[in-house]
Amino acid sequence: MNGHLELQNHLEAYLAVREALGFNDTARKVLLRNFVEYAVSSDGRWPIDAQLAVDWACGPASLRGPAGQASRLSTVRRFLCYLRASVPETQVPGDGLIARARRRRPYIFTQQELVSILDAAAAMRPGRALRPHVYVSMIGLLASTGIRAGEAIRLTINDVLLDADPPRILVLETKFGKSRIVPLHVTAAEKLKAYVRLREQLGYAGLSDLFFMSEIGTSIDYGFFATWFTRTAHRLGMLPSSDARRPTLHSLRHTFAVERLTQWSLVGAPVQQWIPNLSVYLGHVSPVETYWYLTATPALLLTAAMAFREYVSLGEAK
Repeated sequence: MNGHLELQNHLEAYLAVREALGFNDTARKVLLRNFVEYAVSSDGRWPIDAQLAVDWACGPASLRGPAGQASRLSTVRRFLCYLRASVPETQVPGDGLIARARRRRPYIFTQQELVSILDAAAAMRPGRALRPHVYVSMIGLLASTGIRAGEAIRLTINDVLLDADPPRILVLETKFGKSRIVPLHVTAAEKLKAYVRLREQLGYAGLSDLFFMSEIGTSIDYGFFATWFTRTAHRLGMLPSSDARRPTLHSLRHTFAVERLTQWSLVGAPVQQWIPNLSVYLGHVSPVETYWYLTATPALLLTAAMAFREYVSLGEAK
């Protein structure tokens, strides 16, 4: 059918535009091409109607439940919005037709829990091996900056500028194809300097350009590191509540974000104005991801409620 050939051509043009804008659409390409195949094999409806898109999003290929279905529908909605500019009869399903699954509260570490995990990493055997020092330094960096574990693993020696003013790391080609500069607190920089000196003392200097490496100079195995971290947290008694996630490496990132927002709230900082800055620091695609942390924990909800109550009181006093 000519309409289906036209649909395929519009899809390739849409993907080409996104690629030219710098988007990494590997997964999106697979989904949208699957949608086109579904449309071609359907009852020949053209232009595309909203029901076809919803049927595809909720079809057997969606294995992740409501969350996966909502994600698939969101992906095809963007394409149909683009298509409607050329084919005005195209129907775009409304946003929110499929409810997204409620995100569980993240696990937030206490300072004592972080110390316990660092102590466990330092106690790994053999003590003269590099791994205990790598794990301690990586966990400390993740906790103090909120960067992703994969970003830390990919750091090279040239990306870690400990003698700069201020000390900082360069996080290049991140999860969403972006790069950013992450300043380091002076105490974090001193800990990393100590790691570099110790690595040299153990005879690993010059073995690799990677900042964090294995004893043979290869990159740290993410799966092994993540499994060790989760099992260690569990062994130390760090268990989630019924409505929260279990502690993982990514919980360090959640903890950093929540702690930063909590501190801002406690000192009366303009949190709403500063959230975009935190979003850039964390490498979020949109500040929406950062705003979610405001409702992620009871502590932040309490400080937000107190700020709102103070705002209302000031308004009534005028």
